[in-house]
Amino acid sequence: MRNNTLALKDRKSYRLTVLLIFLLALLLAFLIGNAMGTIRIPFNRIVEVMFHPDATVESRTIWNIRLPRVILGGLVGINLALSGAILQGIMGNPLADPGIIGISSGAGLFGIFILVVLPQFQNMVPLFAFLGAMIAAGIIYLLAWNGGILPMRVVLAGVAVSALFQAGISGTLVFYADRVHGALTFMNGSLSARSWGEVQTILPYTIFGLLLSFLLREKMNIMLLGDDVARGVGLHVERTRFVCTALAALLAASAVSVVGLLGFVGLIVPHSIRLLLGNDYKVLIPGSALCGASLVMFSDTFARTIFSPAEIPVGIVMAVLGVPFFLYLLRR
Repeated sequence: MRNNTLALKDRKSYRLTVLLIFLLALLLAFLIGNAMGTIRIPFNRIVEVMFHPDATVESRTIWNIRLPRVILGGLVGINLALSGAILQGIMGNPLADPGIIGISSGAGLFGIFILVVLPQFQNMVPLFAFLGAMIAAGIIYLLAWNGGILPMRVVLAGVAVSALFQAGISGTLVFYADRVHGALTFMNGSLSARSWGEVQTILPYTIFGLLLSFLLREKMNIMLLGDDVARGVGLHVERTRFVCTALAALLAASAVSVVGLLGFVGLIVPHSIRLLLGNDYKVLIPGSALCGASLVMFSDTFARTIFSPAEIPVGIVMAVLGVPFFLYLLRR
Protein backbone atom coordinates (compact mmCIF):
# COMPACT_ATOMS: atom_id res chain seq x y z
CA MET A 1 0.00 0.00 0.00
CA ARG A 2 2.82 2.37 0.96
CA ASN A 3 4.69 1.59 -2.29
CA ASN A 4 1.55 2.37 -4.31
CA THR A 5 1.19 5.71 -2.50
CA LEU A 6 4.82 6.63 -3.18
CA ALA A 7 4.45 5.63 -6.84
CA LEU A 8 1.36 7.82 -7.14
CA LYS A 9 3.19 10.83 -5.69
CA ASP A 10 5.93 10.40 -8.30
CA ARG A 11 3.51 10.49 -11.22
CA LYS A 12 3.74 13.72 -13.17
CA SER A 13 0.04 13.72 -14.01
CA TYR A 14 -0.90 13.37 -10.32
CA ARG A 15 1.42 16.18 -9.28
CA LEU A 16 0.13 18.51 -11.99
CA THR A 17 -3.48 17.72 -11.01
CA VAL A 18 -2.83 18.54 -7.35
CA LEU A 19 -1.03 21.77 -8.27
CA LEU A 20 -3.92 22.73 -10.55
CA ILE A 21 -6.35 22.15 -7.67
CA PHE A 22 -4.23 24.44 -5.48
CA LEU A 23 -4.25 27.07 -8.23
CA LEU A 24 -8.04 26.91 -8.46
CA ALA A 25 -8.26 27.15 -4.65
CA LEU A 26 -6.09 30.27 -4.81
CA LEU A 27 -8.37 31.82 -7.41
CA LEU A 28 -11.42 30.99 -5.27
CA ALA A 29 -9.76 32.47 -2.18
CA PHE A 30 -9.01 35.63 -4.16
CA LEU A 31 -12.62 36.02 -5.32
CA ILE A 32 -14.15 35.24 -1.91
CA GLY A 33 -11.74 37.64 -0.19
CA ASN A 34 -12.87 40.46 -2.49
CA ALA A 35 -16.55 39.50 -2.36
CA MET A 36 -17.11 39.09 1.39
CA GLY A 37 -17.56 41.94 3.82
CA THR A 38 -20.06 44.58 4.92
CA ILE A 39 -20.76 45.14 1.23
CA ARG A 40 -21.28 41.85 -0.62
CA ILE A 41 -19.99 42.04 -4.18
CA PRO A 42 -20.85 39.36 -6.79
CA PHE A 43 -17.97 37.52 -8.49
CA ASN A 44 -18.85 38.82 -11.94
CA ARG A 45 -18.81 42.39 -10.61
CA ILE A 46 -15.37 41.80 -9.10
CA VAL A 47 -14.00 40.69 -12.46
CA GLU A 48 -15.63 43.66 -14.17
CA VAL A 49 -14.19 46.15 -11.67
CA MET A 50 -10.76 44.54 -11.89
CA PHE A 51 -10.49 45.30 -15.58
CA HIS A 52 -12.66 48.41 -15.73
CA PRO A 53 -12.52 50.37 -12.46
CA ASP A 54 -15.07 53.14 -12.05
CA ALA A 55 -16.27 55.62 -9.44
CA THR A 56 -18.83 53.33 -7.77
CA VAL A 57 -18.68 52.33 -4.10
CA GLU A 58 -17.99 48.72 -5.12
CA SER A 59 -15.03 49.72 -7.26
CA ARG A 60 -13.51 51.91 -4.54
CA THR A 61 -14.08 49.22 -1.93
CA ILE A 62 -12.24 46.62 -4.00
CA TRP A 63 -9.33 48.77 -5.18
CA ASN A 64 -8.73 50.73 -1.96
CA ILE A 65 -9.54 48.17 0.73
CA ARG A 66 -10.04 44.55 -0.25
CA LEU A 67 -7.72 44.01 -3.19
CA PRO A 68 -4.50 45.16 -1.47
CA ARG A 69 -5.45 43.21 1.66
CA VAL A 70 -6.13 40.00 -0.25
CA ILE A 71 -2.96 40.31 -2.33
CA LEU A 72 -0.91 41.06 0.79
CA GLY A 73 -2.36 38.00 2.50
CA GLY A 74 -1.34 35.86 -0.46
CA LEU A 75 2.21 37.24 -0.49
CA VAL A 76 2.58 36.73 3.27
CA GLY A 77 1.31 33.16 2.91
CA ILE A 78 3.83 32.44 0.14
CA ASN A 79 6.74 33.80 2.17
CA LEU A 80 5.89 31.98 5.39
CA ALA A 81 5.13 28.69 3.63
CA LEU A 82 8.40 28.78 1.66
CA SER A 83 10.31 29.69 4.82
CA GLY A 84 8.86 26.69 6.63
CA ALA A 85 9.52 24.34 3.70
CA ILE A 86 13.16 25.43 3.52
CA LEU A 87 13.74 25.19 7.28
CA GLN A 88 12.16 21.73 7.53
CA GLY A 89 14.45 20.43 4.80
CA ILE A 90 17.80 21.90 5.85
CA MET A 91 17.25 21.25 9.56
CA GLY A 92 15.87 17.76 9.04
CA ASN A 93 12.84 18.42 11.21
CA PRO A 94 9.17 18.35 10.10
CA LEU A 95 8.29 20.55 13.11
CA ALA A 96 10.57 23.38 12.01
CA ASP A 97 8.60 26.57 11.43
CA PRO A 98 9.76 30.19 11.59
CA GLY A 99 7.27 30.83 14.39
CA ILE A 100 7.83 27.70 16.46
CA ILE A 101 11.63 27.69 16.42
CA GLY A 102 12.00 31.38 17.19
CA ILE A 103 12.97 32.99 13.87
CA SER A 104 9.74 35.00 13.72
CA SER A 105 10.22 36.00 17.36
CA GLY A 106 13.66 37.36 16.52
CA ALA A 107 12.20 39.34 13.65
CA GLY A 108 9.32 40.42 15.88
CA LEU A 109 11.58 41.71 18.66
CA PHE A 110 13.58 43.91 16.31
CA GLY A 111 10.41 45.02 14.52
CA ILE A 112 8.67 45.90 17.81
CA PHE A 113 11.76 47.80 18.94
CA ILE A 114 11.64 50.01 15.84
CA LEU A 115 7.87 50.50 15.98
CA VAL A 116 7.77 51.33 19.69
CA VAL A 117 11.15 52.87 20.51
CA LEU A 118 12.14 54.44 17.18
CA PRO A 119 8.86 54.98 15.28
CA GLN A 120 10.50 57.62 13.08
CA PHE A 121 12.42 54.79 11.39
CA GLN A 122 9.39 52.61 10.50
CA ASN A 123 10.62 52.29 6.92
CA MET A 124 13.57 50.28 8.27
CA VAL A 125 11.41 47.61 9.92
CA PRO A 126 12.07 45.01 7.15
CA LEU A 127 15.83 45.45 7.49
CA PHE A 128 15.82 45.16 11.27
CA ALA A 129 13.35 42.28 11.18
CA PHE A 130 15.71 40.40 8.87
CA LEU A 131 18.61 41.13 11.23
CA GLY A 132 16.62 39.78 14.17
CA ALA A 133 15.59 36.68 12.22
CA MET A 134 19.20 35.96 11.24
CA ILE A 135 20.41 36.37 14.82
CA ALA A 136 17.71 33.96 16.02
CA ALA A 137 18.56 31.47 13.26
CA GLY A 138 22.27 31.68 14.12
CA ILE A 139 21.64 31.01 17.80
CA ILE A 140 19.38 28.05 17.00
CA TYR A 141 21.94 26.67 14.58
CA LEU A 142 24.74 26.87 17.17
CA LEU A 143 22.63 25.31 19.93
CA ALA A 144 21.36 22.49 17.71
CA TRP A 145 24.76 21.61 16.24
CA ASN A 146 26.45 18.51 17.64
CA GLY A 147 28.49 17.00 14.84
CA GLY A 148 25.48 17.73 12.66
CA ILE A 149 21.97 19.14 12.93
CA LEU A 150 19.83 16.98 15.21
CA PRO A 151 16.07 17.40 14.69
CA MET A 152 15.08 17.25 18.37
CA ARG A 153 17.78 19.72 19.32
CA VAL A 154 16.36 22.13 16.72
CA VAL A 155 12.96 22.08 18.42
CA LEU A 156 14.40 22.42 21.93
CA ALA A 157 16.78 25.20 20.92
CA GLY A 158 13.98 26.93 19.01
CA VAL A 159 11.63 26.85 21.98
CA ALA A 160 14.32 28.36 24.21
CA VAL A 161 15.25 31.06 21.68
CA SER A 162 11.59 31.89 21.05
CA ALA A 163 10.98 32.27 24.80
CA LEU A 164 14.02 34.54 25.08
CA PHE A 165 12.90 36.86 22.30
CA GLN A 166 9.29 36.85 23.51
CA ALA A 167 10.59 37.98 26.88
CA GLY A 168 12.44 40.78 25.08
CA ILE A 169 9.21 41.82 23.33
CA SER A 170 7.31 41.83 26.63
CA GLY A 171 10.05 43.84 28.32
CA THR A 172 10.03 46.41 25.52
CA LEU A 173 6.28 46.84 25.80
CA VAL A 174 6.46 47.18 29.59
CA PHE A 175 9.01 50.00 29.37
CA TYR A 176 6.98 51.77 26.66
CA ALA A 177 3.47 51.01 27.92
CA ASP A 178 2.09 54.26 26.49
CA ARG A 179 2.85 53.01 22.97
CA VAL A 180 1.54 49.45 23.35
CA HIS A 181 -1.66 49.93 21.36
CA GLY A 182 0.14 50.26 18.06
CA ALA A 183 2.07 47.05 18.70
CA LEU A 184 -0.86 44.82 19.67
CA THR A 185 -1.94 44.02 16.12
CA PHE A 186 1.71 43.42 15.24
CA MET A 187 2.03 40.80 18.00
CA ASN A 188 -1.15 38.96 16.96
CA GLY A 189 -0.59 39.04 13.20
CA SER A 190 -3.17 41.17 11.43
CA LEU A 191 -3.96 42.36 7.90
CA SER A 192 -6.33 45.05 9.14
CA ALA A 193 -5.91 48.50 7.56
CA ARG A 194 -3.14 47.27 5.27
CA SER A 195 -2.85 48.96 1.89
CA TRP A 196 -0.82 49.05 -1.32
CA GLY A 197 2.19 50.39 0.58
CA GLU A 198 2.64 47.08 2.41
CA VAL A 199 2.16 45.17 -0.85
CA GLN A 200 4.97 47.16 -2.43
CA THR A 201 7.15 46.49 0.62
CA ILE A 202 6.85 42.70 0.59
CA LEU A 203 6.51 42.02 -3.16
CA PRO A 204 10.26 42.25 -4.00
CA TYR A 205 11.08 39.79 -1.20
CA THR A 206 8.44 37.35 -2.44
CA ILE A 207 9.74 37.48 -6.02
CA PHE A 208 13.35 37.12 -4.88
CA GLY A 209 12.44 34.28 -2.50
CA LEU A 210 10.56 32.35 -5.15
CA LEU A 211 13.35 32.71 -7.71
CA LEU A 212 16.13 31.73 -5.31
CA SER A 213 14.08 28.82 -3.95
CA PHE A 214 13.72 27.44 -7.48
CA LEU A 215 17.45 27.87 -8.09
CA LEU A 216 18.28 26.02 -4.85
CA ARG A 217 15.74 23.23 -5.26
CA GLU A 218 18.27 20.60 -6.42
CA LYS A 219 20.64 21.39 -3.56
CA MET A 220 17.81 21.19 -1.03
CA ASN A 221 16.84 17.79 -2.46
CA ILE A 222 20.42 16.61 -1.93
CA MET A 223 20.39 17.96 1.62
CA LEU A 224 17.46 15.64 2.38
CA LEU A 225 19.81 12.67 1.90
CA GLY A 226 21.89 13.69 4.92
CA ASP A 227 25.12 15.62 5.38
CA ASP A 228 27.47 12.70 4.67
CA VAL A 229 25.78 11.75 1.40
CA ALA A 230 25.55 15.41 0.36
CA ARG A 231 29.29 15.86 0.94
CA GLY A 232 29.92 12.65 -0.94
CA VAL A 233 28.32 14.05 -4.11
CA GLY A 234 30.33 17.25 -3.84
CA LEU A 235 27.84 19.61 -2.16
CA HIS A 236 29.25 22.27 0.17
CA VAL A 237 26.86 21.44 3.00
CA GLU A 238 27.50 24.28 5.45
CA ARG A 239 27.51 26.97 2.77
CA THR A 240 24.27 25.62 1.34
CA ARG A 241 22.69 25.46 4.78
CA PHE A 242 23.76 29.03 5.53
CA VAL A 243 22.34 30.37 2.25
CA CYS A 244 19.06 28.48 2.75
CA THR A 245 18.79 29.63 6.37
CA ALA A 246 19.37 33.23 5.29
CA LEU A 247 16.70 32.88 2.61
CA ALA A 248 14.21 31.39 5.09
CA ALA A 249 14.97 34.17 7.56
CA LEU A 250 14.52 36.84 4.88
CA LEU A 251 11.16 35.42 3.83
CA ALA A 252 9.92 35.16 7.42
CA ALA A 253 11.21 38.62 8.32
CA SER A 254 9.55 40.26 5.32
CA ALA A 255 6.22 38.72 6.32
CA VAL A 256 6.63 39.72 9.97
CA SER A 257 7.52 43.29 8.99
CA VAL A 258 4.15 43.90 7.29
CA VAL A 259 1.66 41.79 9.29
CA GLY A 260 3.41 40.99 12.57
CA LEU A 261 3.77 37.60 14.25
CA LEU A 262 1.68 35.21 12.17
CA GLY A 263 2.41 31.64 13.19
CA PHE A 264 1.86 28.08 11.96
CA VAL A 265 1.63 28.83 8.21
CA GLY A 266 5.17 27.52 7.74
CA LEU A 267 4.29 24.38 9.69
CA ILE A 268 0.90 23.42 8.29
CA VAL A 269 1.47 24.09 4.60
CA PRO A 270 4.82 22.38 3.80
CA HIS A 271 3.95 19.30 5.83
CA SER A 272 0.57 18.99 4.11
CA ILE A 273 2.24 19.32 0.70
CA ARG A 274 4.74 16.61 1.63
CA LEU A 275 1.89 14.27 2.54
CA LEU A 276 0.25 14.92 -0.85
CA LEU A 277 3.22 15.31 -3.20
CA GLY A 278 6.29 13.95 -1.44
CA ASN A 279 9.59 15.61 -0.51
CA ASP A 280 10.80 16.70 -3.95
CA TYR A 281 11.42 20.44 -3.81
CA LYS A 282 10.58 20.73 -7.50
CA VAL A 283 6.91 20.36 -6.51
CA LEU A 284 7.20 21.27 -2.84
CA ILE A 285 8.11 24.88 -3.65
CA PRO A 286 5.22 25.69 -6.03
CA GLY A 287 2.81 23.61 -3.94
CA SER A 288 3.77 25.42 -0.73
CA ALA A 289 3.53 28.83 -2.43
CA LEU A 290 0.04 28.18 -3.82
CA CYS A 291 -1.29 26.51 -0.68
CA GLY A 292 0.26 29.11 1.65
CA ALA A 293 -1.30 31.98 -0.26
CA SER A 294 -4.72 30.30 -0.28
CA LEU A 295 -4.60 29.44 3.42
CA VAL A 296 -3.84 32.99 4.58
CA MET A 297 -6.40 34.47 2.17
CA PHE A 298 -9.16 32.15 3.38
CA SER A 299 -8.17 32.60 7.05
CA ASP A 300 -8.14 36.39 6.81
CA THR A 301 -11.53 36.45 5.08
CA PHE A 302 -12.91 34.28 7.87
CA ALA A 303 -11.26 36.46 10.55
CA ARG A 304 -12.79 39.69 9.27
CA THR A 305 -16.29 38.34 8.52
CA ILE A 306 -17.11 35.83 11.26
CA PHE A 307 -17.92 38.59 13.79
CA SER A 308 -18.70 41.34 11.26
CA PRO A 309 -18.61 44.31 11.55
CA ALA A 310 -15.90 43.59 14.15
CA GLU A 311 -12.88 41.54 13.07
CA ILE A 312 -10.24 39.44 14.80
CA PRO A 313 -6.56 39.20 13.84
CA VAL A 314 -5.82 36.46 11.33
CA GLY A 315 -3.09 35.23 13.70
CA ILE A 316 -5.80 33.99 16.09
CA VAL A 317 -7.42 31.94 13.33
CA MET A 318 -4.05 30.46 12.36
CA ALA A 319 -3.37 29.54 15.99
CA VAL A 320 -6.72 27.74 16.23
CA LEU A 321 -5.81 25.77 13.10
CA GLY A 322 -2.13 25.33 13.86
CA VAL A 323 -2.05 24.15 17.47
CA PRO A 324 -4.02 20.91 16.86
CA PHE A 325 -1.93 20.27 13.74
CA PHE A 326 1.29 20.77 15.71
CA LEU A 327 0.13 18.39 18.45
CA TYR A 328 -0.79 15.82 15.80
CA LEU A 329 2.69 16.02 14.26
CA LEU A 330 4.32 15.90 17.68
CA ARG A 331 2.36 12.78 18.58
CA ARG A 332 3.44 11.09 15.34
